[in-house]
Amino acid sequence: MSASPAALPLDRRAWIMIAASAAIVTLAMGVRQSFGLYQTPMVMELGISRQTFGFVLALQNLLFGAVQPFVGAYADKYGAARVLFIGTALYAAGMMVTALSSSALGIGLGFGAMVGMAMSGVTFVVTMGAVGKIVPPHKRTLAFGIITAGGSLGQFFVVPMAQALIDGIGWENSLHAMAVMLLLIVPLAFGLMNKRGAAVAPRPEGLPLGAALKQACSDRSWWLLFGGYFVCGFHVAFVGIHFPAFVQDQGLPSSVGATGLALIGLFNILGSWMWGAWGGKYSKKHLLAALYALRGVAIIIFLLTPLTAFSALAFTAAFGFLWLGTVPLTNGLVAQIYGLRNLSALTGLVFFGHQVGAFLGAWLGGLIFDATQSYQWVWYISIALAFIASAANLPIRQTPPPLKAVTA
Repeated sequence: MSASPAALPLDRRAWIMIAASAAIVTLAMGVRQSFGLYQTPMVMELGISRQTFGFVLALQNLLFGAVQPFVGAYADKYGAARVLFIGTALYAAGMMVTALSSSALGIGLGFGAMVGMAMSGVTFVVTMGAVGKIVPPHKRTLAFGIITAGGSLGQFFVVPMAQALIDGIGWENSLHAMAVMLLLIVPLAFGLMNKRGAAVAPRPEGLPLGAALKQACSDRSWWLLFGGYFVCGFHVAFVGIHFPAFVQDQGLPSSVGATGLALIGLFNILGSWMWGAWGGKYSKKHLLAALYALRGVAIIIFLLTPLTAFSALAFTAAFGFLWLGTVPLTNGLVAQIYGLRNLSALTGLVFFGHQVGAFLGAWLGGLIFDATQSYQWVWYISIALAFIASAANLPIRQTPPPLKAVTA
């Protein structure tokens, strides 16, 4: 008897691409998730406010999302490796510019504009777009989950290393060290190329890009996915950037914040893999609804529990399990509903919703703190958004749009 398609293993080429993608995301996202650790030393040394620092990273997130659809379309046409080379060079240069800056303007250029645009070329959308075109549908969400776990592995290892570098050699030199480490992405990018340097897989059948964008933007399910991803971005940016400062404000040592971010990464390794694996077996929209609702419950329990080092770390562990499980599920739904030909461009477009949310999560965190000297209202907003996103995912249609929505 022959094995069923769902039981067939991935081939060697697919595993090489998945491993290279996971390693790339490990480096790119690991460095990015350490940015919250720089808030306190940069605010103190440069005399900027938390609102200013939050706005710089909010700008980074917004540019990350705004540029992503165009970068994704370029990767769909010319292959992921070329995009990764350009993105890595810009990422490392942005880190160097930030390290040499002495004003908010310089930090805005480096951490904000340069790193923001660079991130669109070195993270999930580009790597998953390449992998999604060669992995069979029944394995796609699992592959996406493994790649997402790579980002968390980087967070687990890179964030504590960044804190040690900041403590040992100062924040400026630590940024130089991180920039050098990012150059390791260049050799890993060759894992997403064939022997002649072209995109690995032939272009799948599907609508031209313009018609595909029109199809998506006229579809209610698309906007519900966009809105849910907006909430994910808000949560990730607020917690990732402001949690270390939040626990320090409550009298806990800075090591709790760094350890908390590392625990988010550690537990998201398991979470990304499990949500991705579940996405291959169960309804992706129902899993997304459950994930967002659980985020709201986790924040409520955290706020109702007396804050100690243990409760802070327990919260980050729980939130870590829910951290980026949205990525394989959302990207898997985009592929399932809209096809593979323009996968990087379409996932890049829905990812823009994520980054609009991240812009507000980063900026409002600093703005509301400076106005009230507390993050309390941002936590309340996070709870409300979690349950709104949970409800928004339930009506999503998990099949291709009706024919009338496809006509150009």
